[in-house]
Amino acid sequence: MHAQLMIFDGPQSPELLAAAELADTQRIRPLIDANQRLRDDIVARYDLRQADGGRAILLVTGSESTLDLLAEVVMTSQLVPGEDPALLPGPSRVERYTVAEAFVAHRAGAR
Repeated sequence: MHAQLMIFDGPQSPELLAAAELADTQRIRPLIDANQRLRDDIVARYDLRQADGGRAILLVTGSESTLDLLAEVVMTSQLVPGEDPALLPGPSRVERYTVAEAFVAHRAGAR
C-alpha cells in the first residue's frame, strides 16, 4: 500500500475554505467516482481539519500508480461552474509514503 499526505497550511480564509469544499464535492470526488481504477484502488481517505482552516488529506491506495493517476485526472480536469482558479492555490506540500503497517480498530458503532 501507498499513502499520500497533502497539507494545506492555515490559516485559511472563509473564501479559500469554500472554494476547497466546492472543488472537493463538485469536481474531485465525482472524478474519482467516475474512474473505476481510482474507485477500486483507494483504500482510505481521511480529511483532517484544524480550527484555523488548516487541512491535511491522507489518501491510502493499493499502488503508487493510482496516486499518479489521481493527480493527472485532477490536474487535467475542467473546473466546474463557480470555481475560481485564484482560490485554488493547491497544497502547501505533498508527501508520499510506503505503508509499512496498518491497523484499524473495529468497534461497534464506530464511524
